[in-house]
Amino acid sequence: MAADKQKQVFRVALRGDALLTSPRWNKGTAFTTEERHAFGLTGRLPYRVNTVEEQVERAYDQLSGRSDIGKNSFLQSMKAQNWVLYYSLIGKHLHELVPIIYTPTEAEAISQYSHLFRRSEGLFLTYPHRDAMEDDFLEQVKGRDIDLIVCSDAEAILGIGDQGTSRVGISAAKSAIYTLIGGIDPAKCLAVTLDVGTDNEELLGDKLYVGWPHKRVRGQDYDDFMESFVQLVRKHLPHCLLHFEDFGVTNANRLLARYRDTHAVFNDDIQGTGAVTLATLMAAVGVAKTKLGDQKVIIYGAGSAGLGIARQLRDAMVATDGISKEEATSRFYLLDRYGLVRKGLAAERVREDQAEFARAEEEWNPDADATIGLLDVVKRVHPTVLIGTSTHAGAFTKEVIEEMARHVERPIIFPLSNPSRLVEVHPHDANEWTGGKALLATGSPFPPAKMPSGKDYNIAECNNALVYPGLGFGAMLAKSKRVTDTMIIAGAQRLAALSPALVDPDDALLPDFGDAPDVNFEVGVAVAEQAVEEGTAGVKWAKEEVRKRAEEKRWQPVYGEYIYDPEGER
Repeated sequence: MAADKQKQVFRVALRGDALLTSPRWNKGTAFTTEERHAFGLTGRLPYRVNTVEEQVERAYDQLSGRSDIGKNSFLQSMKAQNWVLYYSLIGKHLHELVPIIYTPTEAEAISQYSHLFRRSEGLFLTYPHRDAMEDDFLEQVKGRDIDLIVCSDAEAILGIGDQGTSRVGISAAKSAIYTLIGGIDPAKCLAVTLDVGTDNEELLGDKLYVGWPHKRVRGQDYDDFMESFVQLVRKHLPHCLLHFEDFGVTNANRLLARYRDTHAVFNDDIQGTGAVTLATLMAAVGVAKTKLGDQKVIIYGAGSAGLGIARQLRDAMVATDGISKEEATSRFYLLDRYGLVRKGLAAERVREDQAEFARAEEEWNPDADATIGLLDVVKRVHPTVLIGTSTHAGAFTKEVIEEMARHVERPIIFPLSNPSRLVEVHPHDANEWTGGKALLATGSPFPPAKMPSGKDYNIAECNNALVYPGLGFGAMLAKSKRVTDTMIIAGAQRLAALSPALVDPDDALLPDFGDAPDVNFEVGVAVAEQAVEEGTAGVKWAKEEVRKRAEEKRWQPVYGEYIYDPEGER
């Protein structure tokens, strides 16, 4: 971790209880004796002055022994009281507590949101109140310096589907990860709930449901609502990064394509998943001593994540190896529930967003509407890369893996589905079935596998949080007008360059998640440098200035020194 910045001095207008109930400014027992006198806190706090390290130790003791959902609730309460303590505690116990505030525990908290509701967080924009959207928006953002908005309509939340207005939990959790790992000031983040109804019958029938109890709005009405929201962001926060989170498959790609050329928008499910997979593949290609453009890639699962990965890898082949887009596209074979995606299938079996990757019929000459399965494609294509985004547990069978390994020296196998029980192949099995030759990464953490030599092989966790906070930090740092493919590729290349496997081929393809804050800082620097170089940035810096500017911008959970000033910050 980089050294802490010199302690900042803030002029603060709040006093007494107003200061103690502000999560941005509250220090709890860490207020100094001088600050307690100046801000009217002497009689409101016990005598002892604590360091943040002592506060973290106390908080961790209080946290320990609770259930996972109990820990989630405890941390939510702490976040509402004291940001510095919240982020310091999680930062010290990153491996243990990120799964509590994000996936998988946050999914359970979201599913119970209406029954656990205590206090609202973020901004709620609801379809029945659409005529007042600008007033509601300005109530939250007027006078604030907002760098990041994370928004969701919650149609596809963390593997549990449509969760209605409970979506604010995922937007808030994603914002917290941006701060925790990306170094983005939490005061400059806003979580937005886009409540367009829900098709979840359980929520619609729940008398305690706190959202709009109506079927989900679709079609032109939905598009008009989204257009109004995005144009408000563009009008009032033109340099703000707009992060789309957990939109359903019918809207995710469509919205990204619609707005990516006119504003800095980002979809983690598509671009973040694609970027971390690209970085992992770049590292694997480096170990195998081949080229990205030489790979033959099967992607099993052609939803938003699978398509996002395909496009990211394809575009990187074009950018880094100089091959044509057509040639790069020809390196991909996508499969979904109807088998290989190909042009001759009935129209209802090939979505519009899959069409560019659909294989020509003359390659296969199947019977009409025949299903061409995974093993068929592996036998025919001899892939070098096998990626799973299907949630089809066990789909990569021993026969599939052994067939692949017969034709390639270092098979690259990424079973990325979450949670771990839905993984396409257990990485230990893939390691055994390939005689330790496979280069592996998974979407969930797994313990090391044993190599034939007896050495442990660390399984890389292809976790979006290793890259998306840095991508966002870089775009915000540079005040980029757009998030371009070349910026994302630059971030992925920087992550790949940090691969332990490039030093030891038997080590993990990605850095350990515990190093995520420093890894994302490097990713952010690379993204901002690319934005400056290509002219996308809204700042007038030389490329050589970027790292110093990034160090100045990086927020860290450190208490500042306060001076009371009635005209100061609130």
